[in-house]
Amino acid sequence: MKAIRYTQYGPPDVLQFVDVEKPTPKEDEVLVKIHAASVNALDWHLLTADIFLIRVSGEGLFKPKRNRLGADMAGRVEAVGSAVTQFKPGAAVYGDIQPFGSGAFAEYAAVPAKALAPKPPTLTFAEAAALPVAALTALQGLRDVGKIQAGQRVLINGASGGVGTYAVQIAKALGAEVTAVCSTRNVEQAQALGADHVIDYTKEDFTQSGKQYELIYAANGYHPLSAYKRALAPGGIYVMAGGKTKQIFDVMLWGWWHSRGGDKKLTNVMAHASVPDLLTLNEMIEAGKIKPVIDRRYPLSETADALRYLGEGHARGKVVITVADSEQV
Repeated sequence: MKAIRYTQYGPPDVLQFVDVEKPTPKEDEVLVKIHAASVNALDWHLLTADIFLIRVSGEGLFKPKRNRLGADMAGRVEAVGSAVTQFKPGAAVYGDIQPFGSGAFAEYAAVPAKALAPKPPTLTFAEAAALPVAALTALQGLRDVGKIQAGQRVLINGASGGVGTYAVQIAKALGAEVTAVCSTRNVEQAQALGADHVIDYTKEDFTQSGKQYELIYAANGYHPLSAYKRALAPGGIYVMAGGKTKQIFDVMLWGWWHSRGGDKKLTNVMAHASVPDLLTLNEMIEAGKIKPVIDRRYPLSETADALRYLGEGHARGKVVITVADSEQV
């Protein structure tokens, strides 16, 4: 089968499109014929090791310990292990397989059945593959870390990217008054996703406006922590979900310092794979409360180009890798 592999850290050019042996599922695994995958900032960080923590967190100090990328996947079950009872061959599934070794950038993957959820029947495989990491990051950051409440004023900084487009929709679904921050070209998209207010950051700095929010969710951004803190209402929470390396380290190293001695909290979300949360997303999808936004699609052989585009930082929604017929439902 065809797959994407890498043996050294570096730019997308180090990725190889190669033939590898088709996996055989273990007793608790299913073999999935992958129809679509999607790229995430996680893949970029693992590939380039641009965050030093990647090197010291068990991924490999000088070269990657595992040579596979791709957390998000959607496809059909082709075979099941002897202990698997929840899925049958032919079942349409999707999930985040990063905790189980990644490998979604391939024609097949053998993964534990517990990693997968039934694909929402109204979504294509491409749309389903655009969900897991980004939508889970938005859901867990808003609900679990941000403690979002109906009626709160919630600001989504970086509302046009993969995580941000879900954050706008999920915050609205949970009853918040949502302000989206994005560039001029994405204002209409944010409005279409349900944002109550949209701030064009090329024309206005929300941290200088005097308005305050109970929850600020930063899917991207460049403001110093002191500026975010200023825009928080008393008792407010700032949750960092992504951004440049400096943004990530600022929160990890200094968030506690800015949170001390007051009622405002600055923290981050470390999203985790969760089938129960995928099922929650399924319910939101079926209720028409959220929908994936896909910017571009690339064939498996052009995964390097997909990651290169993602690394530029201007994707509008998700970037999807098509492996088989991803338009099936």
